[in-house]
Amino acid sequence: MDFHDDDGEKEAAHISGAEHGAAPPPPLVRLNHVSFQCKSVEASVDFYRRVLGFEPVKRPASLDFAGAWLYKYGMGIHLLQRGRDSNAPPAAAARPPPPPAINPKGNHISFQCTDMGLMKARLGEMRLEFVTARLRDGATVVEQLFFHDPDGNVIEICDCEKLPVITLAGLRPANPMVVPR
Repeated sequence: MDFHDDDGEKEAAHISGAEHGAAPPPPLVRLNHVSFQCKSVEASVDFYRRVLGFEPVKRPASLDFAGAWLYKYGMGIHLLQRGRDSNAPPAAAARPPPPPAINPKGNHISFQCTDMGLMKARLGEMRLEFVTARLRDGATVVEQLFFHDPDGNVIEICDCEKLPVITLAGLRPANPMVVPR
């Protein structure tokens, strides 16, 4: 699409929804799945089953590459074999580098938990390294646990539903991609 032709302003207004006020929300329902490339699909399936309770489900027959689909809690995790029929670089044959530090501020997926004490004990019994954090908002305190899956993806377990979801619809920050504190 070229925004520099004679109708450019009209096209830009149409895309942004400015022509008729606010655009209707997209017809989305929920998160369906996340997808991770893995050095070993088998090791990752085992991890997500043991640690988080996910179960393998049937993949469509048209998928002609190595992988697995898992499902639980109303969402899926799709695991793709790295280096075999994918665009990812092949896994190194030498000794793998040490895992990076667990970074709670990096990209991660988060799972809501009803018993943080039980989950912390479970991770400890499995001898999984994790870091803890507390998020405070007034009198509300949210507990968080962060750890890596076998491929270094960060996973968070939290009781985040303690925090109310308050939309910022009335606020107009200077940069709409940055939400004010």
